[in-house]
Amino acid sequence: MDASGVRERAADLPREPGIYQFLDGDTVLYVGKAVDLRDRVPSYADPRSARVRRMVDRADALDFAVTDTETQALLLEANLIKRLTPRFNVRLKDDKSYPLVQLTAHAIPRIEATRDPDEAATVFGPFTDKGRIDTVIKAIRETYGLRGCSDHKYEGRDRPCLDYEMGLCSAPCTGEIDGTSYREDVESAVRFFEGETGALADPLRREMEAAAQAQEFERAANIRDRLDVVEAFHGGGEEAVAGRSDERVVDVLGAAVEGESAVVARLHSDRGQLVDRSRHSLATPEAEDRVAEVLSAFLVQYYAEREFPDAVLLSERPADEDVLAWLETEGVAVRVPGAGREATLVDLALKNARSGPARRDELSALADALGIDRPERIEGFDVSHAQGKQVVGSNVCFIGGSAQTEDYRRKKLTDRNDDYANMHELVTWRARRGAEGRDDRPDPDLLLVDGGDGQLGAARDALAAVGWEIPVVALAKEEELVITPDRVHRWDDDAPHLHLLQRVRDEAHRFAVQYHQTLRDDVSTVLDDVPGIGPETRRRLLRRFGSVENVRAAGESDLLDVPGVGERTVRALQERL
Repeated sequence: MDASGVRERAADLPREPGIYQFLDGDTVLYVGKAVDLRDRVPSYADPRSARVRRMVDRADALDFAVTDTETQALLLEANLIKRLTPRFNVRLKDDKSYPLVQLTAHAIPRIEATRDPDEAATVFGPFTDKGRIDTVIKAIRETYGLRGCSDHKYEGRDRPCLDYEMGLCSAPCTGEIDGTSYREDVESAVRFFEGETGALADPLRREMEAAAQAQEFERAANIRDRLDVVEAFHGGGEEAVAGRSDERVVDVLGAAVEGESAVVARLHSDRGQLVDRSRHSLATPEAEDRVAEVLSAFLVQYYAEREFPDAVLLSERPADEDVLAWLETEGVAVRVPGAGREATLVDLALKNARSGPARRDELSALADALGIDRPERIEGFDVSHAQGKQVVGSNVCFIGGSAQTEDYRRKKLTDRNDDYANMHELVTWRARRGAEGRDDRPDPDLLLVDGGDGQLGAARDALAAVGWEIPVVALAKEEELVITPDRVHRWDDDAPHLHLLQRVRDEAHRFAVQYHQTLRDDVSTVLDDVPGIGPETRRRLLRRFGSVENVRAAGESDLLDVPGVGERTVRALQERL
C-alpha cells in the first residue's frame, strides 16, 4: 500500500476503539490497537521506521474490528498476535499472556491467579492488573477461607498449615470445615467474579466497621484500602468478556442487512477471553424480517459441521423456531440479551457487522481453482518416521478454513522405510472407516496429502481400492506446487487458497512429528533407570516437561507437583540425571 492508499482506507474507518490488521493477501502481517481507529491508522502513511515501512509496502489490504473499550482492544490485540504470529509484530510480542483467576475442578477447589488455566477449571478474566488480582484473591481467601496450596501440599496433612493460622484458609484438608460449607464459600467467590460486588464488598465493609469500633485503626485502614480495590473491580473494565460460570465457549452474533447482501459478525470468547472475530457475507433472503432470516440461515450453515459453543448471544431472535429447537437439543444456550454486559457484547458485534463486507472467501477461491464444490471440510494427511522405525500417520481436519482439533486422528503404521506405502496404508485406514460408517466424523469435501506425485498416486490407489469417492490433491514442499490427478498448479505466493492448503499441510506435518516424537520417548529414556519411576510416572513427567532435558532442569517444587512423584523420587531423579 502506498501513502494515499493508507489515507484512503483510514478515511473509511470508524472513530471507535479497536484493532487493525495489515494484510498481504490472506496473510496477516501486523496487528495493532487503537483508541480511535480513524485517528491512528493514517500515521502509517508516513512510517517512522524502516521495519514499518517495509510492512506497509508489502501490505495490499487493511482489515479492522471495533471493540467496546480500549482495554478490550488491548486484550484482543494480544490474543491475535499470539494466535496469528504476524511477522512484523515480532519485536512487540510478549511471551506472557494476561492473568486469569481460576477455581480448580477439585472437590475442594483451589483459587489462584494463572496464565495457563486447567482444562476443567472455572476461569475468569483476562485481567490487565496483576496487583489488583492478587489483592482481590487475598481478600477472598481472608473472607471465605479458600485454599491456595498445591495438591501435593494439600494431600495427607494431619494438621493445618500456616495459612490457617494466618486466616487465609479454612483448612478443609484436616476437616476444620466440611465440604458442603466450603463449596458454599466457593459459590460466594464465583458470584463476586460474575459481577456481584457485594458478595465480597459487604463482608469487608462489616469487618472494617468492626475494626474501627474496636479502635483497631491501622487494621481498619488496611481493610478500607482493600475494599476500595474490590468495589472498583467491576467498574474498571476488568470483568470477563462473556459467558456465565458454566459456559466456557460463547459466540456473539450481530447481523446487518444492506441492499441484497448481509453481513454477520461473530465474536468468539473462550474462558472469558475474546480470542477471535470474523465477518461473513450472506445473500439476503426475501422476507419481511430480513435480519431474523439471516441469523436463522447463518446458524444452520455455520454450525452444521462445527463444534457447538456453550452459548450463542444474538442481536435478534431467529425467525426459524426449528433452528432454535435444534440448538437447544445440542445443548446450546441461545439468548437475546436486553441489558447488561451481554447486551454490550451484542452491540459490539453489531458494530462489526455494520463496519463493512467480509474478507474474501479462500474456500470459494480454492473450489474455483480446483474445479470442485466448495470444500468446507478439508482433511490433511502426513507420515513421520525415523528411517522406517516408529512410523506414524496424522489426519487433521479444517472446517471453514479453521483447525478443528477435536477431529484430529493419528495412526500407528507398519514399520517400513517406504513413504508411498505408508501413505497408502494411512489413507486406506481413513477411507475404509469412512466408507463403512465406522468413523464418527462427517466425510470430508477434500483430502490433502503432504508430498508430491508419488504420495498423491498412493492416496488415489487407496481411495479407489476402498471405493471412497473424495477429491484428493497433494502439496509439495520445495516449490509449493499443488498436484491434482490432471495437472500441476503453480499458484501465486500470495494466493489465499494456497495459504489455506499450506496451513492444512503444515498442521498435518506438525501433528505427525509430534506423535512420532512421543513414541520415540516411550521406547526408552534415561528415566527408565531411575528407581521408583514406572511407565506411567515416566509418561507424566514427559507430558509435563516435554523432554528429559527439561525434567533435568526442573525445580524440586515443580517435580513434586507431578502425580506419583514424591521427595524420594525427586532425590533419585536428581542423583541419576
